[in-house]
Amino acid sequence: MSAPRLGPMRQIAWLVNDLDAAMHRWLEQQGVGPFFVLRNCPVENVLYRGNPTGLHMDAALVQVGGVQVELIQQHDDLPSCYRDMYAPGQEGFHHFCYIVDDYQGCVDHFAGKGMPIALEGDFGAVRFCYVDTRAGTGCMTELVSAHPDIEAFFGMVADAARDWDGRDPIRLI
Repeated sequence: MSAPRLGPMRQIAWLVNDLDAAMHRWLEQQGVGPFFVLRNCPVENVLYRGNPTGLHMDAALVQVGGVQVELIQQHDDLPSCYRDMYAPGQEGFHHFCYIVDDYQGCVDHFAGKGMPIALEGDFGAVRFCYVDTRAGTGCMTELVSAHPDIEAFFGMVADAARDWDGRDPIRLI
């Protein structure tokens, strides 16, 4: 089986202990912005390694050149793809993200290579999953089903960064 057509890498993400502190570090050290913040991310139908679970997390997104950066804070100690890599109190790089046209084909490709879905769910009309690709890349790979809603959301983040003048650096969604 040939490799799936993932397309361009759209996002890179870090798990952080304190989302607000992490955003301020990025603002001060990297000079990027504005951040778009999702408190209590509305993720539904969450499965962790095939079993129903909850997911209590916040996320902040910012565009840096041609790639979006996501900062994630998990607020509980439930098993998750985030806790698979970092215990509570630890933080670090977590995943690459691709928006894919053939979502199921990509999932099947990774499964055929022995790389299972660690976590999956729905963000509105958009299906996503984290594939456990740590053995090959040292991190997870997020697959997001192509949909006009996710393209509009990513586009909004990118457009805001293009001519950002430093004002309103943190924006709640």
